[in-house]
This record gives sequence, structure tokens and C-alpha cells, in this order.
Amino acid sequence: MKNYGFIRTAAAVPTVKTADVTYNVAQICRLSGEAFEKEVSLVAFPELSLTGYSCGDLFGQSLLIKGAEDGVKKIVEFSRGKALTIVAGAPVSYRCRLYSCAVVIRNGNIKGIVPKTYLTAEESRTFASGADFLSPDVRNDGVLLCNGKDSVREGYFGEIRYAGQRCNISPNLIFGLGHSTFAIELGNDLWAPVPPSSYHALQGAHFIVNLSADREILMRDQYRKALLREHSAKAVCGYVYTSAGFGESTRDNVYAGAASIWENGCSLVENERYQTESSMIIADIDIEKIENLRKGSALFTSISPAGTNAASYYRLYDRRSLGEAAETDFEKKLYRHIEPHPFVPARDLDYRCREIIEIQIAGLVKRLSHINCQTAVIGISGGLDSTLAMIVAVLAFDRLGWSRDRIVTVTMPGFGTTSRTKNNATDLMEALGTRLREISIAAACEQHFKDISHDPLLRDATYENSQARERTQILMDIANQTGGLVIGTGDLSELALGWCTYNGDHMSMYGVNGGVPKTLVRSLVKWAAENRFEGMAGKDGRSIKEILLDIVDTPISPELLPANENDEIQQVTEDLVGPYELHDFFIYNFMRCGYSPDKIYFLARKEFSCHSEEHSDVRISSYDDETILKWLRTFVRRFFNQQFKRSCMPDGPKVGSVGLSPRGDWDMPSDAWSTLFATDINE
Repeated sequence: MKNYGFIRTAAAVPTVKTADVTYNVAQICRLSGEAFEKEVSLVAFPELSLTGYSCGDLFGQSLLIKGAEDGVKKIVEFSRGKALTIVAGAPVSYRCRLYSCAVVIRNGNIKGIVPKTYLTAEESRTFASGADFLSPDVRNDGVLLCNGKDSVREGYFGEIRYAGQRCNISPNLIFGLGHSTFAIELGNDLWAPVPPSSYHALQGAHFIVNLSADREILMRDQYRKALLREHSAKAVCGYVYTSAGFGESTRDNVYAGAASIWENGCSLVENERYQTESSMIIADIDIEKIENLRKGSALFTSISPAGTNAASYYRLYDRRSLGEAAETDFEKKLYRHIEPHPFVPARDLDYRCREIIEIQIAGLVKRLSHINCQTAVIGISGGLDSTLAMIVAVLAFDRLGWSRDRIVTVTMPGFGTTSRTKNNATDLMEALGTRLREISIAAACEQHFKDISHDPLLRDATYENSQARERTQILMDIANQTGGLVIGTGDLSELALGWCTYNGDHMSMYGVNGGVPKTLVRSLVKWAAENRFEGMAGKDGRSIKEILLDIVDTPISPELLPANENDEIQQVTEDLVGPYELHDFFIYNFMRCGYSPDKIYFLARKEFSCHSEEHSDVRISSYDDETILKWLRTFVRRFFNQQFKRSCMPDGPKVGSVGLSPRGDWDMPSDAWSTLFATDINE
């Protein structure tokens, strides 16, 4: 079974009985058994889950501490023969001090014990801090002063005999689990200005496990989620968080049993708090994605939180291998959300559209004001891309206080132009108050065919591309004529696939849509219709909103081949190059996440093969495996073969995490071979 770079984790919240170790151990074992049945590799339980967190001064009773140690023995025996890592909270006595610890158990063995570092004022009455393990041979700035490796390790690691086994006890333990590594912090550690997990992540921990006992007060949950979101994003890591729940003493505080699993700033799963029964949540953390994102960030290659070289801390960590992860059939069940439209996610769509258009406007405003141009020239086809470019230009001119009459919008009907797109183009130009020019390219192209001895009945690339280049020549010359610049309309998806004519629609003086993928273009035009032009008059009884929404519903086409006898578009782009919702899915996962084609195919089958449903404003279509594979192969082939067009693409604003500009976003040889990637799909 392939793991596809995932590891299955669980955060469990058992009901507890304070000071009743036997009951608590039974709950831990029961939930661990459920996790094992669901092919989980690691399950985490709350802080002091063997005894209950709220035992107070009972922690001063040696009987309770010994009872917890005996309870760990039972969990150790339960784990024997299972490919499951259990991380449970227990009070551990070491060198006459008591620590709140996470005990890591795997297949009949205790693999390590991690003490809590940052204590609350109440906890410090009972427990010592894991900072005790900080070596005096390390200065505050983190520079090693000792000469020998052993002297460093003596200061950071203690060896303890616990529950009948010998193991290390230290805050600085990193555990290897299959293809992943993880580290542990407890409760308040997360809330520190520089959490221990910041160091752990720099030393290679892919995900952090936090055993907590967080008390609920008003707004605490929102603050906690914000902290988990921000920290997992900054550390580019997974984060498994579980906190004490029902059964803890409510003498002064309430414990709601919050549990959540995060990945790089995104919540994979959260539980429902205030449950009165034991519960468990499961999520598959993408280790491959975390690694790829870290490799692409200089922040993980240079300095530590203390400002010193991160590599200087390597010797201060003990690394323990736990063996292979559980045999998990991710094909059968994947515990994570796959975003079908990663450029147009359902969450925060209004904010995203507003922000992206503002970025486009700001980019164009700067360019227009910098070169002190007199006009902006745009070719308007009545399609999505040119419509978005015109919307951005109109709003940019409004921002500058310039007359919209200085926007020269040119419609250039050719052999494939339909009345629907032409009427939408002219109606929109008139409604927005731009300077309208209509120039047919038919005669010029016919003359060009004669000049180069091309048969116009031969509807090949020459026939199509000559029209695109003729249009670009017209726009460039009008820009010279009016002292302006040509605003490009091509989008990111077209650039990724090379679905543009070199030195035709591929070229402009500033491309406002170059960072916007096709699925997002549609959403932006619809958003603008409903938020920027709502209620504005149009032409012949049609409002601007109605015109824009009709453009949104028009099939995507370059309109380079003649229309059919009903004056309908005959050349539909997605019939030729493939559905843009698939290609945008491929683009995002290939470029942003660094996934192999094989993994992209696996994820696409998971999301697109089984259903068709409404998702925000965009419909998720169903595709069979053969169709997905066909267009994925097309994507790989075209992405590699068409890089030469991206190597000389014009300036334009980047609007998201994926960009194709060769000036800092995507640096790829124009003659790179796709063989390895094409072969990966066939395996």
C-alpha cells in the first residue's frame, strides 16, 4: 500500500475520573484500540490523562504517582504487537522532582518521556519545569561552550527507569515514525513567546503533539485556534492538539475537551467541545507537503529562534526511531479534506475576491502612473479574461481620478466571433464609458494568407495564430498611436498550459491577469458583477451586472474557428485542452505542494471520481479515472513543452501563492524533459 506521503494521527479526549488511574487507563486503552482498528499511526491523549489533570495536592501523594506508573505498564502491555504509537500524559518523578510528562509508548516499549517546560503559577506549586534539563554549558544565546559531545548530552538528557524500562527523559526528544518525525510539547508550552516546538521544527520535526489541559473561559477557544493556526503556519508543521475534558474537577474551572489537528495554518479536523462521552478525531497529515514547503523556504535553513545557526542545536536533541508507521490504506479512506478548487476555496471567498482585485488594481495603478501614459489599450472579446482586465482597468482609472474615456477598448471580430460575444463586448464597453473601437481583422488576415500562400480552408495553427498575432499588432500600434500601454488579458492557467499564441495574445505591456488562474477569473468577474457594479445601468435594458453574468455563462473559447450555422461557438477550449477545474487542481498541487503526478492522480480520483455536488459558486464535476488520467498527461506534456512562453512573459502582479513569472516565481529550463514525470503517471 502506498502512503502518498501521509501519516494518520488521532487526538483522543477520554472521560476521566480524577485520581482513578484504573478507570483512566481503561479509557486510554479502549480509544487506542479504536485508533488501531482505523489504521492510525499515532494517538495522543491529554495532559496528565492517567490521573486527571485537576488532582491538585493529591499529586503530592506517592501512591498516586506510583499508581500512574503502574498504569503506564498496563498501556505498554496493551500496545504490544501493535503498530501504534500512544502518547499519554502522566506525572513522573525524577531525581526527587515531579514533572508533568508525555510518555511515548510503542509496541511494548517506552520510547521516551518529555517533561513540560512552561508551567502556570498553579502548576509550579506541584511540578518542576523541563527547563531543569537545560545544560549550564549552553549560554543564553545558544552558542555551545562545552568541548565534548557527552557533556552536552548529560545536561539535556536524563536516563530514567520507569514502568520497568529504561528510557530518556528530556524536552529535546524527536521521534522518527516511518517517513515522518514528531516532537512533543505540553499545554502552556504552546503559549510561550518562543514555544519549544519552534526549535523542534527547525530540527526536523514534521508535526508537533501537544498534550494539554486548557481551561475554558470566554473567547479562549477562538484565541487557541488563532494560536494553533498561526503557529502551525509559521513552523510549517502539523499540529496534533488534545485537551482535558469531561470528568475533570469543575471546582473552579471547566475543561471542555478541545481537540484539533492542524497543518500549515489550516485546520484538518476539530472536535465538538463539551462532550460528556469520550471522543476521538482523526486526520491524515501530509508529510510530503510539509517537507516540500520547508525546502522552498530559506527560513528553515539559516537561524534558530535565538538568532544563531539552527544547525548548532542539532547535538542538543536525541532522536529515537519508533519503527514503521501503521499499514494504512489511504486509497480506501483519507481523513482530510481535498480542496477541489484550490484557487477558489469556499471559505472566505468574498474576502479573497476583494483582495485579489485590489492587488490587480494597485499593480496597474503603479504602472500607469510610473510611465505617465495617456491611455490604456485592451482587446475585448466578450470572454472572461478580457472582461476581468477591463474591470481592473476601469477601477484603476477611477482610483487615479482619470477619465474612463482614456481606456481604449478594442473589439476585433474575426472568423470565429459570434454575435453573443461581440454584443456582450460592445455593450459592456459602452456601459462602462470606455472609448470603443471596432476593427475587423478578417480582411487583414485574408491578405496575410495570400502573402504567405496559405489556404484559408486549411484551419490549422497558422490559420488560428495569424488572427491572434494580427490582434496583438493592432493593439500595440494603437498604444503607440495614443501614447498608452497594452494591458494583457491572458491568465495563469493559459500560461501553465501554453494555451496562448507566442507573440500573440501571449504578449502585452502589462498583464494584469498573469497571476490569476482560470477558475478564479470566473469567480472574480461574478464577484465584481455583484459587488462593484450592482444596480448600474447598461444598454437596451440590460444592467452591467446582467452583461457580466452572461459573460460568466459563455463557453470559454478563443473564437478562432468559424461559428456553426446557428451562430454558436464551435471551438470550445475545454474540449480541446481539458477542463480548467482539473488543470487548476493539477497546477496548484504540482507547483505549490510539489506533488508527483502519481499523487495528484490519487487526490484527483478521490475528489472528482465519485460525486458531483454544489461547492460554493462553482460546481464540482465528476470525471472517470480514464478522463482524469488523460488530462493529467496533457497537463504534464504541455507544462514542460510550453515553458519557453513563460520564460519571456510580461510583467504583471502576483496575487496568490502560485506564480509563473521567471523573475522570481518559477525558474525552469525551457528545454527540460518531462520523461520522469510522464512515466510516474503510468506506474
